[in-house]
Parts: sequence; C-alpha cells; structure tokens
Amino acid sequence: MSEAVVNKAGNKKGTIAVSLTNYLDAGAIVAGASGLTLWAEELNLSSLAVGILGAVSANAFGAAIGALLGGRLADKYGRKFIYTYNMLIYMLGVALIMFSMNFTMLLAGFLVTGISVGIGVPAAWTYISETSDAGNRARNIGISQFAWSIGPAIIFLLGVILSPLGLMGNRIIFGTLFVVAFIAWQMQRKLDESEAWQASQAEEKITKKAHPYKELFTNKINIKSLLFLVGVYMFWNLVAGAMGFFMPFVYETVGGLTNTQANLLQTVLWTTTAVSTYFVFSKYADKISQRTLFTIGAALGVIAWIVLTFAGMTWLALWIFVIAWGFQAGIGAQAFYALWSSELFPARYRGAAQGLMYFVVRSSVGIWSMIFPLMLSSLGFKAAGVFMIIMLVISLIIGVIWTPNTQGKSLAAITKERYGSTEK
Repeated sequence: MSEAVVNKAGNKKGTIAVSLTNYLDAGAIVAGASGLTLWAEELNLSSLAVGILGAVSANAFGAAIGALLGGRLADKYGRKFIYTYNMLIYMLGVALIMFSMNFTMLLAGFLVTGISVGIGVPAAWTYISETSDAGNRARNIGISQFAWSIGPAIIFLLGVILSPLGLMGNRIIFGTLFVVAFIAWQMQRKLDESEAWQASQAEEKITKKAHPYKELFTNKINIKSLLFLVGVYMFWNLVAGAMGFFMPFVYETVGGLTNTQANLLQTVLWTTTAVSTYFVFSKYADKISQRTLFTIGAALGVIAWIVLTFAGMTWLALWIFVIAWGFQAGIGAQAFYALWSSELFPARYRGAAQGLMYFVVRSSVGIWSMIFPLMLSSLGFKAAGVFMIIMLVISLIIGVIWTPNTQGKSLAAITKERYGSTEK
C-alpha cells in the first residue's frame, strides 16, 4: 500500500500544536535547572540528592521511561492517542513541583513530568514528519525545534525577572508551564490522526507481519540505523543533557556567578539556539547539504567546550561559549536527530524505534547526571570539560561519515529505497 497522502490543510496547525510539546519539554528541563540551587538551599539537599533530581527528571530517566512507553503506544494506538491524554500527565507533574514542600514531593513531580516529556517526544517528531511534504520536512522539524529552544530562552528570562522572589519565582515559572500545557492539551486533542499511521495499520491487518520489536532488532538495516542515530545523539546529549540541567549550577558553583547572571547567560544561549534553528536549519536544511550543515554545527560545539574548559570562566570565554554553543545547538545533533530518526524507519514502528533510542540516550544521561556533580566536586571542572570535548568529537565523526541520503525524498521513497518495498 502506498504512503498516505499528506494532509496539507492540517499541516501548519498540526506543526504548531505539536511544537508546543517541545516548548513544554525543554521548559520543564530548564525550569528545574534555573531553580536547582534555590531548591537545594531551601531543602538542604546534598550533591547526591541534586544528582538524583537530575537523573529522574525530563532530562534523563524520567524521559527515558516515558519514551519507551510512548513510542510503542503511538504505534499501537495512534499519534492522536498520545495527544489526547499526555498533557494531563504533564500538568499533574508540574503541579506537584509548584506546590512541593519536601524532597519526596519534588522528586515525584520531576519524575511524573519527565515521564510525560518522554511519552510526547517520539509522537511529536513522528507526527510532524508524517504530515509534511518531502520538500518541507526539515523546515517543519525545524519549527518544532525552534519551540524547543524558545522555551528555555523564555524560562531563563523569567528566571532573571523573577529572581528577586527566590524560590517563589521558580514556583511561578512552573505555573506558566501548567498554563501552556493546558492550552496545548486543548489544541492537541483536536488534531486529526496521521494518515500514514492509519495506512500502516490497515496494511498490517492484511499482511500480519512480525511484531515490530522483533523486526526492529533482526533487520540489519534497522540495526545500522539504530547504531548510527544513537551514536550521533547519545554522545552529543551527554554534553547537552548535563548542560540543560546543571549549567546554571556550574556557573554559580565553579564560576562564582549569581543566579541572575547564570540565568541571563542561559537566556542568551537559548535565544541564539532559537535564532539559528529558525533562520538556518528551518530555512536551509531542505535545500543545502545536510552533511555540511551538521559539520558546521558539530565543530562549533567542540570549539565552544574547548574555550570554556581551557580559557576559564572569564566573561569573554563565557560569551564565546554561549554564542558558539547556542548557534550549534540549532543546527547540530538535536535537530538532525529529530529529522533523521523520523525518516529512517517504517511507520508501523517509527514511534517504537524513536522511543527505544530516546530511552537509551536519556538513560545514559541519567547515569551521567548522577556522576557529573560528583566529578565536579572531586576532579574539578577541567576534567569534566575534557570528557565533554571527547564526547562531542565522537558525535561529530559519526554524523559526518554516515549522514543519510534522505533529503528531498518522501517517506515512502525512503522506505522503498531502504527496505525494497513501499511499506511505511
């Protein structure tokens, strides 16, 4: 059966509605990050407790567990199923954080929110990809990534504005996420189901193919795709994941900055990411060489961490770092992983593949989140910085060598070329 025709009328509406998920996903990570030192002081948390919060959050294990569940649910029950219920889980988690009075309540809020974030990620990239034309798929993924980056920029700016309120300011920030989540839920539950998923379900009833996970792990094409995508994204995300949750903490404890200064730097970083995502990736990733664009982004990431690690946290080094890293984050591994992971698998296990990979990546970040604060306190920032540089170089090499040739092709054409059939 041929690939379902893209519903062009709902394309823009769907992209915007689904992109709010990315805003909320990234917002949950940085809202926790911007107030981490405030929570640590209020609740007298140890380094281990801080690491555990990071490990179960939307930045790590919480999202990992959610993605493993959400990817399979999106394939079995549909993309719309996720958008009908997931924001309710998100609102519950955020509410727990808003009203937390002790570590147990805070931990539960971080975990529930993280699970919701993970559930939404595979469905989001899959839905956008399946409702896009071959010539604007990267553009629409770029729009979703723009929402991913503008969220942290807004959250960190709110952190600067509300910093005089201390911890109450951070509670208010989570309150804004609750409101946006409610708006997103109202929009997303009205979305049409992906026609590609519907076509895949109809075909599966006729052909009675093997269980998706069995095919995912036995097909050599799938295994190569899994290794490639995990390699590109995991090594980059070990760096980005630690930064997303711990960077303000690092600025304050290592660089001696105030909470306001740390949040201001992160605001600039994420604003730069939003600009490069929208004006570079979204505008040109469908048109120019994706290998070239990825290489530029990956190289900037390596340069940024070399400067911060070896030049020290002077203001000049900090500004070079946030601008270079911010720009690369818009055109680097995050954006290309979102695009490639939604292209390289058939529709009937597209979500499951993404959920599995996200589980692996975020689990690795979860382990690293427990180690990172201890490394900072025992070995110092330079040792952690060298580790970051090595991980970024590995991601760069994998991405440059094995960039997939999918640009400008429909999902049906990509599937036929890779699997020898029109199955999606």
